[in-house]
Amino acid sequence: MNASAAEALEYYATPGPFTDLGAHEALARDLPEDLGGLCRVVQGLVVHPFLGQLYGLAPNPRRQGELELRSVKEMLDRVLALDAKPLSAPRAPGDRLLGTCRHFSVLLCALLRARGVPARPRCGFATWFEPSRFTDHWVCEVWDQARFAWRQVDAQLDAPQREACGIDFDPLDVPRDRFLLAGQAWQRCRIEHANPKDFGILELRGLWFVRGNVVRDLAALAKRELLPWDGWGIMADEHESDASELELLDRTAALSLASDATHRERLALQASEPGLRVPRAIINFNLNGAKIELPPAVANE
Repeated sequence: MNASAAEALEYYATPGPFTDLGAHEALARDLPEDLGGLCRVVQGLVVHPFLGQLYGLAPNPRRQGELELRSVKEMLDRVLALDAKPLSAPRAPGDRLLGTCRHFSVLLCALLRARGVPARPRCGFATWFEPSRFTDHWVCEVWDQARFAWRQVDAQLDAPQREACGIDFDPLDVPRDRFLLAGQAWQRCRIEHANPKDFGILELRGLWFVRGNVVRDLAALAKRELLPWDGWGIMADEHESDASELELLDRTAALSLASDATHRERLALQASEPGLRVPRAIINFNLNGAKIELPPAVANE
């Protein structure tokens, strides 16, 4: 392992701006030590609103603001406001935080980093939600010391979802051909000529969508795990990329998939390239393009 790769493991073993537990760190000390146990804790705290029917939940517009929570500290503040039980105690589905796959992944990451375990949320596309399509999704990569490799973990896939989606793999070890990192999806479209319209979510599909996930995934690798509908830089709209931008995205995708020997290079690219770096003000597409001011620790400024 070279110096950059060793630095990467140290880097991902410590919290970032969104994964710092703050005052909740003491509460997390009583949680299970094993990865499966931690995933069950996360599943008992968060519920995905798109899948509410699996838990007998009707849509609740008054709680949609929970989806806009970016930091784990804010998420746990809301969890405990809904139900003050210990974090290890599963909540009834109606008493859980409304969150997307990104919230599940970031929360698991935060709990692992609080114990010094290297972990990092990753943005990409899942194969199990829609036949023959690749659906926008996040997982958490966890360092497996025995394998000396990163393992993909989907903390969202509880028993009801595994049954509904016909999951035939271990969510604690998601196969690399079942969840494609954003860079893999980009290369499939650019090199293997896959149809970009097969990548996205709902009616939002195309190469512009894959481009957005490539930028988000690089930001997540730099501990800036923003929301799936946050936009900035070259993914602030649905424009068609020119040759120069395509070259930048080809390089970004390749770096995001490379070994941690490129860790310093990845961080340098994310921090310096105007189209990739996170500004102080971003666009929230879920809130009709509203401008959102980020904390100084998140922005590359």
